[in-house]
Amino acid sequence: MNLVKTILNQIAEPAAQASTEATAKAAEQLTTQQNMLHFVEQSDVVGKTLFVILCLMSLLTWYLIFVKGISNRIQSIRSKRFLKRFWNAKSLDEVAADLEQNGYNNPFGRLAHHAIKASHYHQQYGGSRLSDIGSSADFTIRNMRRVIDEETARMENGLTVMASIGATSPFIGLFGTVWGVYHALINIGMSDGVNINEVAGPVGEALIMTGLGLAVAIPAVLALNAFVRRNRVMLSKIDSFAHDLFAFVSTGATIQTTDSLTVSKAVATPVQTQPQSIKE
Repeated sequence: MNLVKTILNQIAEPAAQASTEATAKAAEQLTTQQNMLHFVEQSDVVGKTLFVILCLMSLLTWYLIFVKGISNRIQSIRSKRFLKRFWNAKSLDEVAADLEQNGYNNPFGRLAHHAIKASHYHQQYGGSRLSDIGSSADFTIRNMRRVIDEETARMENGLTVMASIGATSPFIGLFGTVWGVYHALINIGMSDGVNINEVAGPVGEALIMTGLGLAVAIPAVLALNAFVRRNRVMLSKIDSFAHDLFAFVSTGATIQTTDSLTVSKAVATPVQTQPQSIKE
């Protein structure tokens, strides 16, 4: 029996020691977290206001990243599908019918819809209003330019906010750092001797503000650069598509079949007759 008890005690002692160490580590981590929050709680109204502003900036940045990322992905998929149908169509009438059936929920579809609609409108009504004055080509170009401007504004929506956050959040964090160091110096000046407890709170607040400002600015700047590059590539594709689309709309070009090409070639070829000899 004594041998069994000895073995059990030898097994139980390491387990109890490991449990005690795990509990101590958990308590230490909890204490650290409480101390980080305690630094913010010790700050004054200015420090807490700066902390709240940086947190709101971070939430707004990630919201814009999430929303614009999903929106850009959806627009890219829809644009690829429409361009595939557009280049496989045989005429602009077929493209117009496709737009009426599937809708124009992408930049290229909206551009094609308004270009075809503007061309048909001017051919039917002419320059009946001041905004319609000019040739059909001029009227179509104005409408296409307006659509491209609207698409540009739609793509850039929210980027100004992200640029402002990326530019100002480090300075807000820096201001919080200066404010924390200022309080630390005041505490040192008011005390008879240097006490670490009086300096730790303001210095910890300053470090938290610095880190939080960088944590807000870095994702905002990286996402802004990615979105700006994506918009630049997309607008370049839209501009190239607009040139091709205007050529189709202005000429009314259609893709002819083999039979129609044969017939048109036969009509265009004049019938050669044998020259009659002139009798002298």
